[in-house]
Amino acid sequence: MLEIKTLDKPDERRDFPRGHIEAVHLGGLDFAVATFEPGWRWSESVAPIAGTDSCRIHHNGYVVAGRMRIRMDDGAESEVGAGDVFVCPPGHDAWTVGDEQCVVYDFAGGMAQEYAKAD
Repeated sequence: MLEIKTLDKPDERRDFPRGHIEAVHLGGLDFAVATFEPGWRWSESVAPIAGTDSCRIHHNGYVVAGRMRIRMDDGAESEVGAGDVFVCPPGHDAWTVGDEQCVVYDFAGGMAQEYAKAD
């Protein structure tokens, strides 16, 4: 069955300090657009909602705008920016870099299903 939805009318929106996600849910895909404002940091903005020390969501992402630094629980660290496609397993912290908002498309489904969702 063909399914089409528009991001102009997301199925849900979740707000958290210094950011939000908007998600659409289709039969074979959950897709999220995450917007992180300058000063956003997962461990400060989302950890209190998630109730974990680090992000437990797997991300398959594409950065549309801005920059984000990611630090894995094992200490590995890297930065992604506009035009980058990335895979990030569970167990990380992340934060915006600079004074531009960071916009990420997430195709994994985990962000659209669970990210910043209070139990």
